[in-house]
Amino acid sequence: MQGDGEVLFLGGVGEVTVTLGHDGLSFLPLHPELGSSCLSSIGLLPKLENKIKFSDVYAVELLDEGPVCGPWNTRIVVQSKKNSEMHRFAVHVITRSRKHPSQLVPCEYLFGHKDPETCKSWVEHLSACINNEQDRPKNLMVFVHPLCGKGRGCKNWEMVAPLFDRAKVNTKVIITERAGHAYDTLASISDKELKKFDGVVAVGGDGLFNEILNGLLNLRNKTSYPPTPEGFGYFGSTEKCQGYRNDGLNNSTPTSDAVKNVMLRVGSNKSDDHEPLLSTGQSVGLDISSLNPNTESSTGDQVPSVSFPNDWFRLGIIPSGSTDAIVLSTTGERDAVTSALLIIFGRRIALDIAQVVRWKSSPSAEVLPTVRYAASFAGYGFYGEVIRESENYRWMGPARYDFSGTMVFLKHRSYDAKVAFLENENSHSLAASAENVADEVQPLQSRRKRSRKTICLANCSVCKETSTPGQNSEDEIPNSSQTIHDNPKWIWSEGRFLSVGAAVISCRNERAPDGLVAEAHLSDGFLHLLLIRDCPLPLYLCRSICRHLTQFTKKGSDPLTFKFVEHHKTQAFTFISSHDESVWNLDGELFQACEVSVQACRGLVNLFASGPEV
Repeated sequence: MQGDGEVLFLGGVGEVTVTLGHDGLSFLPLHPELGSSCLSSIGLLPKLENKIKFSDVYAVELLDEGPVCGPWNTRIVVQSKKNSEMHRFAVHVITRSRKHPSQLVPCEYLFGHKDPETCKSWVEHLSACINNEQDRPKNLMVFVHPLCGKGRGCKNWEMVAPLFDRAKVNTKVIITERAGHAYDTLASISDKELKKFDGVVAVGGDGLFNEILNGLLNLRNKTSYPPTPEGFGYFGSTEKCQGYRNDGLNNSTPTSDAVKNVMLRVGSNKSDDHEPLLSTGQSVGLDISSLNPNTESSTGDQVPSVSFPNDWFRLGIIPSGSTDAIVLSTTGERDAVTSALLIIFGRRIALDIAQVVRWKSSPSAEVLPTVRYAASFAGYGFYGEVIRESENYRWMGPARYDFSGTMVFLKHRSYDAKVAFLENENSHSLAASAENVADEVQPLQSRRKRSRKTICLANCSVCKETSTPGQNSEDEIPNSSQTIHDNPKWIWSEGRFLSVGAAVISCRNERAPDGLVAEAHLSDGFLHLLLIRDCPLPLYLCRSICRHLTQFTKKGSDPLTFKFVEHHKTQAFTFISSHDESVWNLDGELFQACEVSVQACRGLVNLFASGPEV
């Protein structure tokens, strides 16, 4: 059929000669005087070209016999086929919104012919062509949070599910019933079963995605613990992370209490967007031995393990939460249909993940390393207190975050802490002198001029420098980063802080259109450490902090230039506090820890996304 033109009837245009090429099909109206303005009317969408690229086709569908409308801009009937009954097939494609370039809009071309076999033949040929498009998923596991975003989870899935059905993508849908449901499912699933899927999709917010992320990486990520400065007292760079199996210095199998203590109890699945991984009131109910990725099958054959990073498995999000910062930062749109189409097309970007190791939950607690992962942000002080405070106002819905933020701001709490971070030659901070050693403390101020921002967009040149997952070269920063561990130079910052935060990505949201750190990239192997210092003059502080916070709401502004704000671009950092109630916010999840070490794992997972267009 390739290269041979065939006359079909195209809805809204009339008779066209359709030719199948190697990268798509093109059509030429037989009566151009009738169809000259019709192409702009198809699907009531922006003007479409007379060529359909296979890369833009997400489904081909054989339809029942029915009417196909003739040209919409003329009263002339072409060969008595203005509204003829004929056999039909639809080619479902995407176009981009004119107002929102990152938004994908589905539309269709409706073709007709008097011979049903002709329509069937075209459907078979076109289906074969789009099936040759690489990376398109065939089987997905989908977790739907029914209560997130005021019940938007189920509604959004009902809206996009027909797109997956039309594209013939098989979905195993699991409606979460409690906190930790998705985590338990993925932490306990065998590698043999996991390999049946091309990816996992979260229909919810950042909290549900965080739960899925941790369930997958718990025992499947072989990254070393983050490096720590000399004198910190704990091992880091030489020990491999094996999830909860590393329950202490002796690497013995953890007790059930060790597993239970992973997460601070903060509520149940009655939340809007907030899903703790584990509830301390109940056991995980998993046999640790069954979680060994190298378990044998029932037939005695060794099952190949699944580890991260890898080339084939991807994660997806259909936004339904309160902020959806991960989706906005990776797609540019908080739109369920756009995200669903990116998943169907199999778009792929590598995503940095922050590995957070809690060494102690409180100053008096024993050393018990516990590993957690965050995809967008890890924050202490103000950021953690807002999440904890919001637990008292669940009845307010998403508005509780604004209310809680105001309440925490007015309390004006600050915390004594020490922070050590790896020096980066492109850091925005003033570096310590070479004479400084690890046990010397030097407070820093952001005194350098801010360099020109390079925003992370689709086809980002900075992120493209990352190796293909699993194929890192020696001069890059792999997940168990060799370059991090060779002659690291640590910079210490000590004092009272209102907040300590690390942005993995820009963290765009509707309140902060540029995000917390506009120049943060999706896969460059760096964290953006933000230290907000206390100030002895409350009135000055109040004015400055207010100005600092309002800058986030203004597109194109720079909220990181204030004197009390330190911004350090780094690969890893260590945090120590003597506060008894030290709480971190990891992607909106509470995590109690007074001593942590954090590192960026470059391109640890792949996401069904392509980056923002603007």
